[in-house]
Amino acid sequence: MSMVFAPLLAAGLLPVLCAGIAKAGRKDYDNRDPRAWATQLEGYRARAQSAQANCHESFPFFAAALLAAVLAGVPGASVSMLGWLYVAVRLAYIGAYVSDRATLRSLIWLLGHGLIVWLLVLAMQAA
Repeated sequence: MSMVFAPLLAAGLLPVLCAGIAKAGRKDYDNRDPRAWATQLEGYRARAQSAQANCHESFPFFAAALLAAVLAGVPGASVSMLGWLYVAVRLAYIGAYVSDRATLRSLIWLLGHGLIVWLLVLAMQAA
């Protein structure tokens, strides 16, 4: 049963991945004022920073849906499968965002959101 929470951990670490992409190779990172530093980013680094913000925005809805599914008694295999699919879709989202594929990014975002809704529908059916 505990493995159903592994996708939750993975999704929670996605913002760190995005931050790493934004900061990698830069020598001027200002840890005293990181938000001001981030506003000066351009290109793929700025998009990685935006992807990080979106990961933070999406995570609570995903976490609530996964926990609701577990608490409602949705089979662990289903919760795990949908959770890992969500993480995979979010990785694709980050890739599309960083590589400046806006339409693809939006479609991938919609798919990820659909997976969250699917988890919640399963939770409602099981409750």
